[in-house]
Amino acid sequence: MDSDALPLSRGTVDRDARRRSEGIEAILADPRLRVLRVRLGRVAGDEHGLALGAAVEAGAEAAYLGRDAEGWSYVADLGTGLPEPDPGRALDDPQGPPSGISVRDVGWQLEPRDAGLAAAALAMANWHGSHRFCPRCGAPTTIALAGWERRCAAEGSAQYPRTDAAVIMAIVDDDDRLLLGHGVAWPATQFSVPAGFVEPGETLEAAVRREVAEETAIEVGEVTYQGSQPWPFPASLMLGFRGRAVTTEPRPDGVEVTEAMFVTRDELTELLTAGTIRLPRPTSIAHYLIRDWYGREWPTTPWISG
Repeated sequence: MDSDALPLSRGTVDRDARRRSEGIEAILADPRLRVLRVRLGRVAGDEHGLALGAAVEAGAEAAYLGRDAEGWSYVADLGTGLPEPDPGRALDDPQGPPSGISVRDVGWQLEPRDAGLAAAALAMANWHGSHRFCPRCGAPTTIALAGWERRCAAEGSAQYPRTDAAVIMAIVDDDDRLLLGHGVAWPATQFSVPAGFVEPGETLEAAVRREVAEETAIEVGEVTYQGSQPWPFPASLMLGFRGRAVTTEPRPDGVEVTEAMFVTRDELTELLTAGTIRLPRPTSIAHYLIRDWYGREWPTTPWISG
């Protein structure tokens, strides 16, 4: 798997971190400025591309996203910075607010520049919206370092954007069958591969084995890294793996996963063709883990895109 080719990993704009020290006001004065607006978990535009403006809305916070090879500077308009809901976080393809585009839904259809900008802008909006107050003393925080820092108004301590490591894995048994599960909050027919957050003091490989065992009671032996992709819903980095199942009788935990099964390629083809299950949309790394294992052309269906 080529991590750089995954939908939200294809950004082409240089993040230009050294320029952040100039401050956001100096960057906003750049005559070659392009602004991406983020509101309610969506970015301005449609599946054909982002809608880039020339100025940040009055009173809105902003974050510098970088500069391209042609000298254009890109800034995310984050609104007031007040917390905004992440629509349908539990689902792979949620129905969100009507304004703008859901990056989950159409990220794979965007051009590389737009996909990278959208992922970064959304991640920054989510972080600013949830860090309005100092975690040490509770005082309000203010934006700094061109949007890449928040400072406590009382004690001056700094907070920086965070990324949560999460593992996602294609687990196969000795017969090369793939483990699929149905999440408790998902639509009835949606299935995917296991995933979960890495816990403090835990290796990535240990997280793979623990999450699969907790959710499906399947023991995993060998674990091999496949690739990674940012997933700003709200702040994850998805680390993809393939693992070898030691046991083959899945038992869903009933809390996070309500159904689990091993499938052959022929069985998956039949399930997809019959409409019995659907798989993650192509924005997700899960889609590519499954596709790499499947190794065939997808069946022609209305609920999966190859």
